[in-house]
This record gives sequence, structure tokens and C-alpha cells, in this order.
Amino acid sequence: MVTCFLKYVIDPQKIEEFKHYGQLWIDLVNRMGGLHHGYLIPHEGPNNIGYATFSFPSLAAYEEYRNKIPNCPNCQEAFEYSKASACIISLERNFFTPVFEGVEDKAKLFY
Repeated sequence: MVTCFLKYVIDPQKIEEFKHYGQLWIDLVNRMGGLHHGYLIPHEGPNNIGYATFSFPSLAAYEEYRNKIPNCPNCQEAFEYSKASACIISLERNFFTPVFEGVEDKAKLFY
């Protein structure tokens, strides 16, 4: 599994627009074979930083998703919404391998 971690710099006057943008992508990623873990919008602390994470079974599955985006009208509408609303200033994309199981989920290793 691979998890995409997105860090957004957003316009603090357009939090609701960013939230709507995120809601669009949650549905799209889930429909296109991924598992969206949600968006985090500012509450306390910096008012211009947002985050999102979503996972795909493999990097190859993520690449298939990315290749579908240019031909997906709903994805293009989401991109156009972000441009028209100017809610996103920039974004940073990183990939990680998630760890979801604790030690208790496996045989006791150190006890």
C-alpha cells in the first residue's frame, strides 16, 4: 500500500472553498479505486495550511488513477473549481508506506 500525503498552502479567507474542493476529491478518489482518509482544514495554529491523505493498494494503482484524471470530466471540474475559487496557493505531495498494525496485532515480539 502507498499513501499520498498532501500539504496545502491555502487562502485563509477561502477555507469553505477549500473544504468543498476536498469533499469533491474524497468522492473522486474513492470512486477511482483509492481510499481517501480525509482532509484536515485549519482550526488552531496556522490558518493557511491544510492536509489530505489517501491510499492506493500500490504505486502502480496510484499511477493508473493519475493517468485517468486528464480524461475524467469530474476530476477536471474539481481542478477548475480550485482555480476559479483560488483557494489553493500551492501544494506539496509526498508518498509513504503506512503502518496500521500495532505490536499486539502480531505475535509478541519483545515480551
